Amino acid sequence: MRHPPRSVLLAVAGAGALVGSALVPVVSASGATPACTVVYAVTSQWDTGFQGSVTITNNMAAMSSWSLGFDFAGGQKVTQGWNAKWSQSGTTVTAANESWNGSLATGASVSAGFLGSWSGSNAVPTTFKLNGTTCNVDAQPTPTPTPTPSEPPAGGTAPALHVSGTRLVDASGTARRLLGVNRSGGEFMCVQGYGIWDGPVDDAAIKAIADWKANAIRIPLNEECWLGLSNVKPEYAGANYISAVKELVARVESYGLTPILDLHWTYGQYTGNSAGCSDVHATCQKPMPDAQYTPSFWSSVAGTFKDDQAAVFDLFNEPYPDRATSTATQAWQCWRDGGTCPGIGYEVAGMQDLVDSIRGAGARNVIMIGGLAYSNDLSQWLTYRPTDPAGNLVASYHVYNFNTCSTESCWNSTLAPVAAQVPLVAGEIGENTCSHGFVDQVMKWFDDRGLSYLGWTWNTWDCSSGPSLISDYTGTPTAYGVGLRDHLKALNP
Repeated sequence: MRHPPRSVLLAVAGAGALVGSALVPVVSASGATPACTVVYAVTSQWDTGFQGSVTITNNMAAMSSWSLGFDFAGGQKVTQGWNAKWSQSGTTVTAANESWNGSLATGASVSAGFLGSWSGSNAVPTTFKLNGTTCNVDAQPTPTPTPTPSEPPAGGTAPALHVSGTRLVDASGTARRLLGVNRSGGEFMCVQGYGIWDGPVDDAAIKAIADWKANAIRIPLNEECWLGLSNVKPEYAGANYISAVKELVARVESYGLTPILDLHWTYGQYTGNSAGCSDVHATCQKPMPDAQYTPSFWSSVAGTFKDDQAAVFDLFNEPYPDRATSTATQAWQCWRDGGTCPGIGYEVAGMQDLVDSIRGAGARNVIMIGGLAYSNDLSQWLTYRPTDPAGNLVASYHVYNFNTCSTESCWNSTLAPVAAQVPLVAGEIGENTCSHGFVDQVMKWFDDRGLSYLGWTWNTWDCSSGPSLISDYTGTPTAYGVGLRDHLKALNP
């Protein structure tokens, strides 16, 4: 899916995890209201990390900007955050307002969240200062008890998967359809310097997805962030980014959901037809993966997850070399073989190159591969499909109401032949109508054939520009999201 305009993304990236409304002011022992109050909470904790939040209430004169400071006493480190510009020097943490939430009226509150690492202890900070003024004076709020690390739900182990004929099956040979959602954020937040995820990815957030009766989550990634290239802030890149992805994958699997790791944004300068941006860096969708970094990305990802057969690899989000080349043959050859492709100014890594990188790293995980036209065209997928010694390739298809192949007749003529030979997964389905009439048709066609699909996207964006399934991260559906939620629940009551 092509994302909303960058300015929209920056706004939703900041707003995605806003916690709540104004708090009742804390009254001091003398009966006076403190100048400001801060409620600090650890909302989730696991072996080496935790998620925290702060809710600030200003009882002083109105502010046009704010900065909150506090000190950690247990060696904790902030690794990423949202709704504020988070920084840390030694033990001192600072959360400064974003451009869109700097105004804080008298009696108004604002919340911000963060992810952090800890070891030994995770003590709650005791002193908070808002613009230099000490908060909670004479009226310390009762600290929220630090939860023990979350235990996976009973029976919540995602199954190892492999291809058997035209089906994905688990170790016992039982067929498993991948039915779920996309969780966007990991592809853009890091490269834009705002964090790693767009909104929370803690236990409560994943449980909300599981409560829709989903059994899979597709997680878009950014190759420059994973590889730790110099244009990405180090706190959101390399080892920090990889650790965050590993933690999310483990959490997804603990709820019995299949994680699908999707390479979404890549390196390479493309300014031709349908260019998403003119930037050489991985700040938008490119027509094809680049030979310089993408094979290294997949070799690293494969090495990281090769012992986890529950994880599925989605090679490249939405190829569109057909927009750059002059013939379909050229486009499909570029898609499979890479190299110097007409109309694309950088050296391309073909799908065969990426399959080889994954298998060369010793990983036998299931691999999804989309076709041309933003993965909406699978017409010659079988002709040009790469060779896989593991025999674990899956065709990936994306469909929205505004795509060329968005009718039952097209699905019957181009998708049905593919599904007759290999498993077929609709990695993205959606519509920009803020309704669910179109996706209802898609789901029925795929249901009738026992095929898989995932809705775009579990993010709190506008349903017409995202389109988004939810209005908050507790899982409240948009008018569009109602269709997928109710359908999944009907399939698995």
